[in-house]
Amino acid sequence: MPFSTRNGHAIYYETYGAGPPLVLVHANPFDHRLWLYQIAHFSAFYKVIAMDLRGYGRSDKPEIEFSLSDLTEDVLGICADEGVSRAIFAGVSVGSGICMQIGLEHPDMVDALVLVGGSSRGPRNVDELVKGFETPDLGAYLMSLMRRYVAPGFADTSRGRWSLGLFVEQADRLSAKCIAQIFRARGSFDMSGRLGALDKPVLVINGEHDGSLPAGKETARLIPRARHVTLKNAGHACCIEEPGAFDATMIDFLDTHGLWIGRSA
Repeated sequence: MPFSTRNGHAIYYETYGAGPPLVLVHANPFDHRLWLYQIAHFSAFYKVIAMDLRGYGRSDKPEIEFSLSDLTEDVLGICADEGVSRAIFAGVSVGSGICMQIGLEHPDMVDALVLVGGSSRGPRNVDELVKGFETPDLGAYLMSLMRRYVAPGFADTSRGRWSLGLFVEQADRLSAKCIAQIFRARGSFDMSGRLGALDKPVLVINGEHDGSLPAGKETARLIPRARHVTLKNAGHACCIEEPGAFDATMIDFLDTHGLWIGRSA
């Protein structure tokens, strides 16, 4: 169970498979298991690296003020520990913001970006989101957030109950203050004015029920080499809701740019 401590906190991560690096960064309020289907699929061809952001899973949960740049440095610290100098980076929600920042500030490290949700501005309702963390029942609040982030009805299916339940069964080990700070960090960081300089292959994916769909389309419009795809029957967490369609979309994008190393596209 490796941890990276390069940025002053212990950040848990796992590696799977071998090949060109594929770095996966999860969303609020999930952990690295948000990518469980993609880990299973893409680790047959790539070295997949998936971490728990600070505040989640086995990572440290500092109850201090920190920024999106600090979260980005956590990810870059893992890359350094694993000897990764170039990679495909994929992120959901705040994870997409982290990947976007890597693309803007460390372009030499990026082969391509996959931005799920893909807002360059972060949530506008940060105060509302953060206030919810004052509740004594953190698990119930996390579940209420996740229900907003998936398509109507998904959370009540057997697969939805199981998959979303993964992220609340250990809520008593999480820190509401630390998770709230992640929302603050994302909401205060606007990259929209810089996206014209992001000269990398970029795929922006939204579910049709994703509240970030307008923001994702804006991001794709502002990035010169970006493609936007909307997935049916999915919301913000489309990689776990519709994994088959998600993976096919990602493979087609990678194949277009000569980055897919599977047997067939």
